[in-house]
Amino acid sequence: MTSSYPSLTRALAEALVDVLWFIDGSEDEQMDQDAAVKVMEGVAHVVSTLPNDQRQELVELVGEMAAAETDPARREFLEEFPEAFGLVDDES
Repeated sequence: MTSSYPSLTRALAEALVDVLWFIDGSEDEQMDQDAAVKVMEGVAHVVSTLPNDQRQELVELVGEMAAAETDPARREFLEEFPEAFGLVDDES
């Protein structure tokens, strides 16, 4: 079986985004909203503490994902991802 991902980093970035996209779009009946916020904040903390080169790599991967995305709502989520999850400074 061959992977459709060029790297482990790309596969993990896509999996992370998929999970966060699901959480972000979940309704109260699907997921406890307090738990959802904790997960999102936890991810934001982890990725915001990555070394600069790793943060930049993730920003670039998410940018590639956004450029290829055909769903407008998901594309918007991807475009906002770097700032929303602390990968770039608010000043950018």
